[in-house]
Amino acid sequence: MADHQDILTHLEDGILTITLNRPDKLNAWTGTMESECRTVITEAGDDDAVRCIVITGAGRGFCAGADMDGLQEIGDEAEDVGAADAPVSSSTPYTEDLEALYPGRFGYLYHCPKPIIAAINGPCAGIGLIFTLYADFRFADQTAKFTTAFAQRGLIAEHGIAWLLPRLIGEAHALDLLFTARVFRGDEAERVGLVTRALPTNELMPHVMDTATHLAKNVSPRSLAIMKRQIRESYTQSFARSLDLANFEMEQSFASFDFKEGVDSFVEKRPAQFKGR
Repeated sequence: MADHQDILTHLEDGILTITLNRPDKLNAWTGTMESECRTVITEAGDDDAVRCIVITGAGRGFCAGADMDGLQEIGDEAEDVGAADAPVSSSTPYTEDLEALYPGRFGYLYHCPKPIIAAINGPCAGIGLIFTLYADFRFADQTAKFTTAFAQRGLIAEHGIAWLLPRLIGEAHALDLLFTARVFRGDEAERVGLVTRALPTNELMPHVMDTATHLAKNVSPRSLAIMKRQIRESYTQSFARSLDLANFEMEQSFASFDFKEGVDSFVEKRPAQFKGR
């Protein structure tokens, strides 16, 4: 795959691994890193060779937050930075298009039809933490340190975390982590529901890759893409609307290759060869 400045990419057996690659800075977030992640993940969403995406950090950290050199200069660039999260106009008509439902800096992870796993191997703070919240799975090293950080920097709950965090861990836990900006570890992150599972250091990546391999080989990519969209759209739907769309999608599934292959492989007692159509 193409060379990048602040990330590394590797595609093997349907799994695209993206490694944030500024280990000397604990992979502190930069504009270049953001642009490269957005481009690679967006392209992966349209690439049939990619079945699952894993994101992790080089060295001993995942992402220690925004690069502080960049934050010092932010006053001169405030107008440009704000544009990335410009709100949708109140005159925008209701739509279930995911790009309209989830604008802003990291909405593209919700738009991506492929499953995304964040493998949090070390410190994960501020914007780095927010980035992981848009992933579909989060697995962490038990000893990894987390913090929202914003209140200790004179900032607010930015880039959608005020919407995401209470939905993932409940309002009480969200207010605790946002207000105090305290440091907590992977085992607590699992306990409150911030990560799917926290594991010993030597078990993290094997578990992540086992999960990614299962998603890449044993389930229908068509099913995953539709279910991911169903979940994300449901946050703004009534139950009746969600049910109507599910009924429609089920009818469409019956005519798909992957449905026939799923049934045939079960009856014939062989691994399925899904094609995502």
